[in-house]
Amino acid sequence: MTFKNITYEKKGKIGYMKLNRAEADNAINRPLADEFQICCQSIYEDDDVWVTVLGAEGDTFSAAGSEIDPSAARIASEAIASLKCPVIAAINGNALGSGLELALACDLRLAVKDARFGFPEVSWGIIPAGGGTQRLPRIVGRGKALEIILTAAIIDADEAWRIGLVSTVVEPGQLDSEVEQLAEKLASKGPIAERYGKEAISKGMDMTLGQGLGLEADLSARVEGEGGRDV
Repeated sequence: MTFKNITYEKKGKIGYMKLNRAEADNAINRPLADEFQICCQSIYEDDDVWVTVLGAEGDTFSAAGSEIDPSAARIASEAIASLKCPVIAAINGNALGSGLELALACDLRLAVKDARFGFPEVSWGIIPAGGGTQRLPRIVGRGKALEIILTAAIIDADEAWRIGLVSTVVEPGQLDSEVEQLAEKLASKGPIAERYGKEAISKGMDMTLGQGLGLEADLSARVEGEGGRDV
């Protein structure tokens, strides 16, 4: 696949997507979102992709300006969230506004130590509209999400790690190797088990404990039925 605003490369069982608008801080506009959706659909249909890595060209992951496009942010975030396989965000720089929403739609987030995170939208008289108000509290908790969104706070990578927004903080020169090691580790596991494990957690977060346990039992049986023990 050849795109203008993103790149995609498949290496073994790992698919590597990159935002490719470095000249615009990789801001998510509609053309990028449309290409992103097409690429994610292709990955979804490719059973040989067991892990997806989302990165960005340049030194900014994605930082939206005041002309943020909420519909484009929703399209991109929903596309990456829909993937069955684990998705790693390789955050090589600032993730602000819709860029942070895109990172939140991934499953695991690794960041360089000089990255900054935040939702400046209320300073522009709007609110995050690409999933930020819903995904952020599910990851860092209601109180911290309210603080970040309502004050338009910009936090550094260490604070993002402390509150659980990112799982790992590394030096800029170490990001690619750390992400590759994690991707290869995930790709060495059972793809069916990882897919249903992700589904159990994602859907279970919106259920009662009893409903979640029922979902877990159902998906566990499905894993066994699809030969999930084979790695």
